[in-house]
Amino acid sequence: MISEGAYERVFSGLDCDIAENAPMSQYTSFRTGGAADVLVTPHSTDALRESLCVCAEKGIAAAVIGNGSNLLVSDDGVRGAVIRTASGLCDIRMADETVIFCEAGVPLSRLCMFALENSLTGLEFAYGIPGTAGGAAFMNAGAYGGEMKDVLLGCSHITPSFEKGSLEGEEMRLGYRTSAYSSNGCVITDMLVSLERADRHDIRGKMDELLARRKEKQPLEYPSAGSTFKRPQGNYAGALIEQCGLKGFSIGGAQVSEKHAGFVINRGGATSADIIMLMQHIKKTVFEQTGVVLEPEVRML
Repeated sequence: MISEGAYERVFSGLDCDIAENAPMSQYTSFRTGGAADVLVTPHSTDALRESLCVCAEKGIAAAVIGNGSNLLVSDDGVRGAVIRTASGLCDIRMADETVIFCEAGVPLSRLCMFALENSLTGLEFAYGIPGTAGGAAFMNAGAYGGEMKDVLLGCSHITPSFEKGSLEGEEMRLGYRTSAYSSNGCVITDMLVSLERADRHDIRGKMDELLARRKEKQPLEYPSAGSTFKRPQGNYAGALIEQCGLKGFSIGGAQVSEKHAGFVINRGGATSADIIMLMQHIKKTVFEQTGVVLEPEVRML
């Protein structure tokens, strides 16, 4: 057990920013959650690997996150280290004429803009999805008929034994909101994204169109983690939740959005416990009324 105030010494010498007792409400899109014992932000892949090694050597539990946009952190906080790739692993560049090299911590919106700047099409669907490129690859993020599976060539990673490795193509096992990384314990460090040449004006137009649709239909003005539940086969979570009369239903500061029932929002002052209880109520009600079991899309920490 590391005593309070000792984490600076534990991680000294690494190319990382260190913050003890870091309030996770500042690092998650739900804006809830208690403090992490220490928040570590590595500034390179090597620093990420070294920080993971230090945690293993010192017996410090370690959880790796991106931008916290699909994450619900306990009100009790996180014991041990939260290692955050966002704002640390942010290198992005052209690998060749139509392939982008992108580190895991690059905001997905920045990746989309970089593609636009280089007149590359294929990522328009992702414009407006919060979070990092690494998180998008991890869960095969998608929207409006597109998904990361369509453009992702491969990912580099750090294995649970702290070795560097990579997966390409079918090895990534990209499916609906899942990938090999959902269960293999590896930490994505960077990726290659393959796109196609197109007219920049046309790309910009498509991005603006999809962003306008998001703003019209989604409660972007409130803290949330995006779609709360995965899409059930042959149906839509939001439609089922609305069908069960839960649109606008609230527990504490957590509410089923009145704009889109597929979103649980922090309408103000919500705790993570409020959100969890509301999600449990939604799941129970939908199952009792429709027989459909909703599976959370939000990850718990």
